[in-house]
Amino acid sequence: MNKKTLLKLEYNKIIDLLTEQASSFSGKERCRRLKPKTNLAEITLMQEETAAAFTRIVKKGRPSFGGSNPVGESLKRLEIGAALGSGELLRICKLLETAGRAKAYGRHENNDDSSDCLDPLFDQLEPLTLLTTEIRRCILEEDEISDDASSTLKQIRRSMNQINDKVHSTLSSLVNGALRTYLQDPIITMRGDRYCIPVKAEYRSQVSGLIHDQSATGSTLFIEPMAVVKLNNDLKELYAKEQEEIQIILARLSADTADYVDAIRTDYQIMTDLDFIFARGSLALNMNASKPILNTEGRIHIREGRHPLLDKRKVVPITLTLGDTFDLLIVTGPNTGGKTVSLKTVGLFTLMGQVGLHIPALDRSELAVFENVYADIGDEQSIEQSLSTFSSHMTNIVSFLKHVDERSLVLFDELGAGTDPTEGAALAIAILSHLHQKGIRTMATTHYSELKVYALSTPGVENACCEFDLETLAPTYHLLIGIPGKSNAFAIAGKLGLPDYIIEDAKTHLTEQDESFEDLLTDLETSKRTIQKEQEEIASYKRELERLKAEARQKQEKLEAQKERILKEANEKAHAILADAKETADETMRNFHKFGKANISAAEMEKEREKLRQKMAATASKSQLGNTKPHRQHKPGDFKLGESVKVLSMNLTGTVTSLPDSRGNVTVQMGILRSQVHISDLEIIEEAPSYSAKQMKRTSKGKMRMGKSFSVSPEINLLGKTVDEAIAELDKYLDDAYLAHLSSVRVVHGKGTGALRSGIHTYLRRQKHVKSFRLGAFGEGDAGVTIVEFK
Repeated sequence: MNKKTLLKLEYNKIIDLLTEQASSFSGKERCRRLKPKTNLAEITLMQEETAAAFTRIVKKGRPSFGGSNPVGESLKRLEIGAALGSGELLRICKLLETAGRAKAYGRHENNDDSSDCLDPLFDQLEPLTLLTTEIRRCILEEDEISDDASSTLKQIRRSMNQINDKVHSTLSSLVNGALRTYLQDPIITMRGDRYCIPVKAEYRSQVSGLIHDQSATGSTLFIEPMAVVKLNNDLKELYAKEQEEIQIILARLSADTADYVDAIRTDYQIMTDLDFIFARGSLALNMNASKPILNTEGRIHIREGRHPLLDKRKVVPITLTLGDTFDLLIVTGPNTGGKTVSLKTVGLFTLMGQVGLHIPALDRSELAVFENVYADIGDEQSIEQSLSTFSSHMTNIVSFLKHVDERSLVLFDELGAGTDPTEGAALAIAILSHLHQKGIRTMATTHYSELKVYALSTPGVENACCEFDLETLAPTYHLLIGIPGKSNAFAIAGKLGLPDYIIEDAKTHLTEQDESFEDLLTDLETSKRTIQKEQEEIASYKRELERLKAEARQKQEKLEAQKERILKEANEKAHAILADAKETADETMRNFHKFGKANISAAEMEKEREKLRQKMAATASKSQLGNTKPHRQHKPGDFKLGESVKVLSMNLTGTVTSLPDSRGNVTVQMGILRSQVHISDLEIIEEAPSYSAKQMKRTSKGKMRMGKSFSVSPEINLLGKTVDEAIAELDKYLDDAYLAHLSSVRVVHGKGTGALRSGIHTYLRRQKHVKSFRLGAFGEGDAGVTIVEFK
């Protein structure tokens, strides 16, 4: 990857942020050495590791790997049979203890069966608990060995303590006794591991013993009294034995540790890998980042991406596409509008994706894997090399134009700037055309109008701009794809305080063609916003239409099923009625034969006939099929919308909802059933007026006017409403129906879950003007309808 590009895109700052998240020395080193990869499989694995670490951190917190210090040199010494010092053994012990905590962190809880790509790493860790326990038992601190490390060491230290006690008691008796007057101070001190007392120089002959030191002035001599010389010799000998035993203990511990060199080295390597992986996951959490989708087709689609080095609470996200329908994107707009930030965001996201880092953008953002990223950003003017701004840019561009191919991403900031505008624009178009013809993914920022025209007129090249609010004269930092941007130089200059007369004079130097082009850009921007708004509205209407179509389809399916059930039940009842009628006829014939043979009076025969007649009348009433023809033939003009009719073939009442068509069919709403019926199967129900004289009102002109309740329907449809909506509508309807003196009304609520029906029944129980209510019988809508009777 091009090193200069990494510097220009501030990749090193991302690495610094990543390094801060690592907790071990080796983990930080891995972060510092991280460079973009180009192998898709390797990058995908790293992204999955980052995602797994991110999920674990969210669930269980961030594990620490601070105890995994470098132990490579110590392990090499163990391999050649050398003994380690207490400090080295403690570092190995700390590494193994950290491995134990990491292994415990890596275990899944009992109710969590999810596994991820980090499980194999955690499973390979070997804490070597027995070895760490033994090291901790023997070594308390780096310079302190436990008395219990061996029985020999314990015995030596017990002897040393006893001799120390003797030395102190002997010297204390001398200091506080016969030698008190000869001493500079009544204290016991040490010189060269020997206990001494400070004697005044003039009393040297009064104190027998060995002189070990004297003060700077020579007035004090540090003498070891002869009474403790033997004890001090014994103590020094014990010190030597103690050090010898400590070396034996360390050698034993080293030998024990040497048996696990390979396991320790593996633990160290895995701990480094895990620290590196969890650093990436922790950085993703801090950035509120997501896992990108990677491809090798050069396709980039960033959804609301935020530059990772800017304050995430203030930065304006951008949505950008490149490499799908176009491979060259030209971004225009005013200075400080966000063009360069957008350019750097694309480049930096690409680098982050190729090192396994998540990007601060929405889910399903897509990045391409490039072999190289080339960027010409910023001013590299060089005094030493006598290079101007333009020359430095051209030098940089020439250096990488030789190497770019279709697996490269090229980023230009202010391409062609720093020289004559006409020549600079022409040169910029030539460079971009060259890259476009080779199919190289390219993004460039510019102020040149010629490049805007080039993007408008060239297939596979797209304009974009950083939005500028003309009302506030401030950039919004939103990136708009498909619209060329205006420089808005006059507006910005005016806002910064440039006098109006200078700005007006500047406008006079613009050609009519320039002004027309800028006006065209303004119109395009306005049209783009309008179209986007209309598209959003159309999408909303489409979603609503799809929802309504789905609801209508469900209702139609329910109606068809109900219709089939009703017809089936009607046929079954008709069959039962006919069977009953046949049985009645057979019984009648038997009775007549019996009456003809027996001597039975006419009165008894008439009584039996009456019983049969009553039974037939009851059967006819039950079947409700006694009248299959209308009382009179109706013409199409007799039917009106909302008219109450009876469907003779189904013995159901309903309301006309459409006028007769050319074949004489009308649509009738019968409760929740809606069907097309021929007028020959209908009978108009002559209903009594549902109003009284009290509802007639006289206007000021003496004319009669009907009350509002005259038009109240005998049925209310509450299908699809919530309980609260239905109760509010039902309350008003019942008042109108009661004032209209309707004796009963039908409340259509459907079956569904029963919640609406239950709410309506609870409401009806509290109404004083409701006499009773019941669910509809067969033919009235069954449990989907409630019949309400008024007092």
